[in-house]
Amino acid sequence: MTTMLEPAAQRVTQLRVLRSEWTKLRSLPSTAWSLLTAVALVVGFGALYAMVRVTRPPRQPADLASFDPAAISLTGVHLAQLAIGVLGVLLVTGEYATGMVRTSFAAVPRRLPVLWGKAITFALTTLTLCVPASFAAFLVGQSILSSERLGTTLDHPGTTRAVLGSALYLAAVGLLGLGLGALLRNTAGAVASLFGVLFAPQIVVGFLPSTWSDQIYGYLPTPAGTAVTSVAPDPISLGPWAGFGLFCLYTAILLGLAAWLLRRRDA
Repeated sequence: MTTMLEPAAQRVTQLRVLRSEWTKLRSLPSTAWSLLTAVALVVGFGALYAMVRVTRPPRQPADLASFDPAAISLTGVHLAQLAIGVLGVLLVTGEYATGMVRTSFAAVPRRLPVLWGKAITFALTTLTLCVPASFAAFLVGQSILSSERLGTTLDHPGTTRAVLGSALYLAAVGLLGLGLGALLRNTAGAVASLFGVLFAPQIVVGFLPSTWSDQIYGYLPTPAGTAVTSVAPDPISLGPWAGFGLFCLYTAILLGLAAWLLRRRDA
């Protein structure tokens, strides 16, 4: 008599979910295009802005004192954040739009490992690409600025931190977009909210009296997050790591709220 053994069901673990999310991430055409766009913006726009500044170098002592060559090389980060943030949104809302999210939740009934898997996979992928892109942007930009003796080196205090901080900031923006996508589950609404979070607070605060706006400005999401990308942050901003920590807190709150709603909602 032959005994038929049914194959044991594989236990759902976070590692297996990570592998699944990595497969989904690299199979999306939007992933490659968005990440390549971000890298091109970081390197290309930084080089372009450095060339513009070389034609108009600072001459006055006050301008020379406030001149930040590292920030010029990393100007493209401010544009690349849009590509990274929108990709973070699409990683979640794309599954809701196609209905694939039901398959994901059927395979992982607890749901939260799916969200954490997306966040971890996307953050690591972004860092893997953006760290070299940030260093490349710095080196290209400094080679251009050095023609007018305006360049700097990685040995200068705060420079390496600014370069690495640029990649960290982009990864955090990606997670912010992912959190908004999981929270709203609608591409248009989440992208609009992402733009609102990144840009609207500065516009609103700009209408306030300077005595108020100077006190509030450093605590806004974008000024706080980008403080880590500059060697000499704005005097009214928070310190580099304090500002970045606050931006990460904003992102964590959004992800936490998205996780809470994910457990309560139907797919």
